Amino acid sequence: MAYLQELTIRLAVGLAALPADARTRHSRYLLAAQREDGGFAGREGGSDLYYTGFALRGLALLGELYGPPAEKAAGFLRSRMGGQESIVDFFSLVYGAALLDTAAGIDIFAEAGPGWKSNVAALLETFRRPDGGYAKGPEGTASSTYHTFLVLLCLELAERQPPESEQIVAFLHSQRAEEGGFREIRASKRAGTNPTAAAIASLRMLDALDEATRQDTLDFLAEMQTDEGGLRANTRIPIADLLSTFTGLLTLQDLGGAEAIDLAGVRQFVHSLAREEGGFHGAAWDTAHDVEYSFYGLGCLGLLS
Repeated sequence: MAYLQELTIRLAVGLAALPADARTRHSRYLLAAQREDGGFAGREGGSDLYYTGFALRGLALLGELYGPPAEKAAGFLRSRMGGQESIVDFFSLVYGAALLDTAAGIDIFAEAGPGWKSNVAALLETFRRPDGGYAKGPEGTASSTYHTFLVLLCLELAERQPPESEQIVAFLHSQRAEEGGFREIRASKRAGTNPTAAAIASLRMLDALDEATRQDTLDFLAEMQTDEGGLRANTRIPIADLLSTFTGLLTLQDLGGAEAIDLAGVRQFVHSLAREEGGFHGAAWDTAHDVEYSFYGLGCLGLLS
């Protein structure tokens, strides 16, 4: 099963165990965040693909991506199909389209022609750098662990195989840090929870994860849990956040080592950031909220179920 398909089903099954009133609160929160143009925004500014992608993912997990909200979101995505997007926004567009197709039967690429998947693969290959990884765009000079992961996800959604996958694997291993995790770019001084999660997911997608890397990653991620119960982004940051908690917990589960951390502490941390009105804050210091961190909160609950 494709990576994103498996993850979506896994989280949706977990969230199905939530009490009905909690599901309703979080669904209402996400639906209330939709703008008139059908998209979703962050904490300021207008609708954009990035936040729209997170809102659609959350609604899909809760079984609420259908009817007028889905139709409005499809209109927004169609309006952005002709633009020049970053790989992050391009992934949000393609994955959002896949969710709408699966959950609501809306195919926003119906008029794109039969060659759109090959065109996607060709475009993504312009992001490839000599070291085997992918940069954030055609003009990018440095390969990125995260953007390499996004390219692999986009290729999977387009039903295309990554070319010269052994070079991608070599790039990912070049990003390993001595402490056991992975760096985001080669110039980074230390590993981080989120690039580590991206690297491990990429290696799993390429069927290239070895036992030594698995064990080193488990040891690294176990050190990322703070006294709050959540996971932090790296060793220089003392405060946990929902993004790092979600990606770290997901990776630990995928590696068969979730027992390496205090799961009761994780659960307490996630629930402490849930709003009574629905949605989530991003961290203990965060007084605001948005659809992105609300997706991470829901994702954590799905994994913990």
